[in-house]
This record gives sequence, structure tokens and C-alpha cells, in this order.
Amino acid sequence: MNASKVAYKPVGMVMGALGGILAGAIFKQAWKRLAHEDDAPDATDESRSWREVLAAAVVQGAIFAGVKAAVDRGGATAVRRLTGAWPG
Repeated sequence: MNASKVAYKPVGMVMGALGGILAGAIFKQAWKRLAHEDDAPDATDESRSWREVLAAAVVQGAIFAGVKAAVDRGGATAVRRLTGAWPG
């Protein structure tokens, strides 16, 4: 295992945790604006329609995937700047 991969492990773990927190906050704000509600529906909430539950899941998944990609790419770029090698 090369130095850039070793250096990326702790960076990736910390950035992943922070990215999850960030993605959750972004989703909460996005859902408030899209649905004009404070909380997104839970999949087991009997009073919510399939459409509401699936829409919330799609929006949440897209936001989490986008944030994860941005965080992973940023972490890899930071490791390359520090070590001179891409950690992939």
C-alpha cells in the first residue's frame, strides 16, 4: 500500500463523517423548501402516501450521493497535494 493510500484512510473517515452530517442538514433544508414541512416522511408512516415517501427517499439519496462524491473527491485532492500521489 503506497503512502497516499495510507494518508487517505484517516482523511476519508473524518471527511465521510462530516459529509454525512452536512448531507443530513442539506436534505432537511431542501425538504422544508420542497414540501413546506419540517420533517420528511418515514417509510413506515401510515398517514403518508407512497408518492411522498418515495419522493423524500429520492431527494435524500441524490443529496447524500452528491455530497459523498464531493467529499471523496476533495479528500483525494487534499491527499494528492500533501503526498504528490493520487490515493486511488
